[in-house]
Amino acid sequence: MKVTIDSGSGFCGGVIRAIDTIEGLLAEGRTLYSLGEPVHNEEELARLSSLGLRVLDKAAFPDGVPAGAGLVIRAHGEPPETYRLAAGKGAGVVDCTCPVVLGLQGKIRRARGCLGGGRGRIVIFGKKGHPEVLGLVGNAGPEALVVETPDAVKAAVAEGKIKAGEPLEVFSQTTMDPEAYGETCRALFEAAGGPGLVTVHDTVCRQVASRRTELSSFASANDVIVFVSGHSSSNGKVLYELCRSVNPRTHWIGGPSELEAGWFPEGCSVGVCGATSTPRWLLEKVAAGIENLQ
Repeated sequence: MKVTIDSGSGFCGGVIRAIDTIEGLLAEGRTLYSLGEPVHNEEELARLSSLGLRVLDKAAFPDGVPAGAGLVIRAHGEPPETYRLAAGKGAGVVDCTCPVVLGLQGKIRRARGCLGGGRGRIVIFGKKGHPEVLGLVGNAGPEALVVETPDAVKAAVAEGKIKAGEPLEVFSQTTMDPEAYGETCRALFEAAGGPGLVTVHDTVCRQVASRRTELSSFASANDVIVFVSGHSSSNGKVLYELCRSVNPRTHWIGGPSELEAGWFPEGCSVGVCGATSTPRWLLEKVAAGIENLQ
């Protein structure tokens, strides 16, 4: 049995930056509270907790942050109101927002300024309630519309939320599928009365976009795929479904304890891959676990 780890899997740049920052400050003895999970991976969260990181539920913010503690803004980003509340509690903000997300937030704020006075609408293609999307909406304002599918665009038209002839500024959550974004934009062109009224911003993360092609090739090149990810990761769900569509013998696990010997026929090639929230050390641990099944 041959086991190969996908070279492109593991933390994306934004998550690497966040984890490195957290580890460095904890090593200095800082008291850190992360506003929500800094990474959607149970194994990595357990490791960070063992180093002293405290994860604060959104419902406990801002009262749950002691004055003087560091408040980690995770890579997903936060709306401006979060920063105001943190300042009011005397918490020191440790901003780990991904630079790509920060750039997107800035683009949305500028578009909001151009659309002042009811001259159009900002549309965000993303998952409702996702942390990144909540941050984007906070920068776009309450008039922003979040859609997840072309059908959601049709529903918005029926409800009068999108009107023909109304200029639209369209942005995507950074981790969405580029093809699905294109389909939704075409629905928006039709709803607005033509592409001339719709300004589409290319805001899908380049690293995320390229992962789909690379991961499809990796999944088809192996007999069995073991996909490693936290089950709360939306990026993990999307990439797992991609792998499974290419290779039906794809198994989703959170860690090596979930491996089953029956998945691996004698002499098969096994590919180990994961989400942008899956640490490299965990992929290596899973690969070793597979080899130990022999």
